Amino acid sequence: MSCFRHSERPQAVSEGSAPPSPAAPVRPRVSTAGVSRRAFLAGSAALTVAGCQTGPVVQTATVVSGPAPIDPSYRALYGPLTNERYALPAVDITQFDPVYLRREVRNPTGEAPGTIVVDTTNKFLYFTLPEGQAMRYGVGLGRSGFGWDGEAIIRLKREWPTWTPPAEMIERDPKLEEYREGMPPGPANPLGARALYLFQGGQDTLYRLHGTAEAYSIGRNVSSGCVRLLNHDIIDLYSRTPLKTRVIVRPAAIY
Repeated sequence: MSCFRHSERPQAVSEGSAPPSPAAPVRPRVSTAGVSRRAFLAGSAALTVAGCQTGPVVQTATVVSGPAPIDPSYRALYGPLTNERYALPAVDITQFDPVYLRREVRNPTGEAPGTIVVDTTNKFLYFTLPEGQAMRYGVGLGRSGFGWDGEAIIRLKREWPTWTPPAEMIERDPKLEEYREGMPPGPANPLGARALYLFQGGQDTLYRLHGTAEAYSIGRNVSSGCVRLLNHDIIDLYSRTPLKTRVIVRPAAIY
């Protein structure tokens, strides 16, 4: 029923409120920069959420534009990060629709500054800012049967977290036995460069906002329930997000 058990800095781009159109390239600028699921998944289905690993890719309909020219500024924004504990290579931003590139937009959520809102229909995560703005990130979500929604707060943050698969997951996939005591941090770790831990009523929901090196998964339903961002984006979000930040994951019906 979880992404994992826990053991155990950033930049941003902005533009106007409108998403990029196929006719004009995005013009970014670099800025300085609980969970009450509808019901917890029970039984074996809930236990499957434990992976935060990529399953079969399921592309669902979203209200996004078609491919658009990519401004060169984004290649710099998503370039190599050599000052991390584990150096990160440049992101291949051709693997997903450019609408999912990080950018500052008008705040469409109606929430106060300092709130994280996940739009599960359109595969966007918003971090709301002052003056009616928001930083928007593309995300990958849980595949069919593993979606969830509700409210939570961030009670724990980890840089380069370890990942520990639950015993039930190891039983289903004996190859994970070597990680029973935890997979060490690193680029291959399913949680990526950062993780934000969601709590409700003081209890760990076992759901996370975390990084991924699998750029192709952004904008798709691929995971076992957690919300994944590009490693470059989770690093940026992590730097903006203090403990006790409110998180709202909105079900598809709201949008």
